[in-house]
Amino acid sequence: MPKILISDKLDAEGKKVLELNGIECDENSSLSPEELKSAIAAYDGIVVRSRTKLSADVIEAASSLKVIGRAGTGVDNVDLEAATKKGILVLNAPESNTHSTAELTFSMLLALARNIPQACASVKAGQWRKQRFAGVEITEKTIGILGFGRIGSHMAQFARAFDMEILVNDPYVTEESVARFGARTVDLDQLLERSDFITVHTPITPETKGMLNGAAFAKMKPGVRIINCARGGIIDETALADAIEKGIVAGAALDVFETEPPQDSPLIDLEKVIATPHLGASTAEAQKNVAVEIAERIAAYFNSGQMNGAVNLPPVDQKVMQELEPYMTLCEKLGAFSSQMMSGQIKDIVFDYSGGVGSYDVTPLTRSALKGFLGHISEDPVNIVNAA
Repeated sequence: MPKILISDKLDAEGKKVLELNGIECDENSSLSPEELKSAIAAYDGIVVRSRTKLSADVIEAASSLKVIGRAGTGVDNVDLEAATKKGILVLNAPESNTHSTAELTFSMLLALARNIPQACASVKAGQWRKQRFAGVEITEKTIGILGFGRIGSHMAQFARAFDMEILVNDPYVTEESVARFGARTVDLDQLLERSDFITVHTPITPETKGMLNGAAFAKMKPGVRIINCARGGIIDETALADAIEKGIVAGAALDVFETEPPQDSPLIDLEKVIATPHLGASTAEAQKNVAVEIAERIAAYFNSGQMNGAVNLPPVDQKVMQELEPYMTLCEKLGAFSSQMMSGQIKDIVFDYSGGVGSYDVTPLTRSALKGFLGHISEDPVNIVNAA
């Protein structure tokens, strides 16, 4: 029976799904990094939210770990390189908090436009200062959406209902797919120059880290408002504070920060900044749905080898995967056979595919063949995750 550690608070429905699928669960959301490092060797899998950090040294200590489940979208608290090298599958649950994050983001946009949190605090302090908190309308304003995945496209739907002009910058989407939402694609400079509101919906990567920096703020329309409910670090916080103080940026609404809690951020003391404590998935519905989604994916992996939601494997359509599964077994056996028949140093391995199977993405087949080939000669365990 597989044994799973749930190291962050998870809705009870998630644990129930795991147990109904024959998986033993231990819950402990108070482990320190050193305690986690000592305990993790006893588990076949681990479920984390954003609190637990699975660093390279923790993963190295995970001698039996086969799967990491991130109950949420971002996996920046997991060392993907270390997990992949060790052959540990990393799964996430990106679908379940789409509505909650998109709704929070648009709520932040409205609150930012009308200074709602600041006005509320003022009234509760016994003041009545209508002119101080005069805002702007969003109807017929321009919104720039950086990243057009699930949440970015939801933002376009909301913005369209308010008759906003919608500009999108995302190198991975087509003009046609964006146009279906009443939006259009532009380059980054155009988005920065023309937007009245800019909302961030990209993952944190080496390319997006510090994406909105001093140079970017200098290109923006004076009076622009910034919203980030995606990931901390995409916005240079010092540069944003400077842009607010110079009057380039009229205000910002932030649910995420580079360091959380953001004790040393220059933004926290600025009146024009609305700050919330990473509430994107903090709805009753999202908490339940994300727990169930990651539990179902982990159960499917242990019970039938399915890898839905794999972060450290190339994505393959499920229908294609069903077609390829018999060939994966064949490729693994061919790889194992080949390695036993060969001698001497091997510098190159070339795989040729022909016939109907050659029309598919054959990456899973190549990984299966490598698994079989290297499994007989490698000192380290080899599986489909780390074979390449």
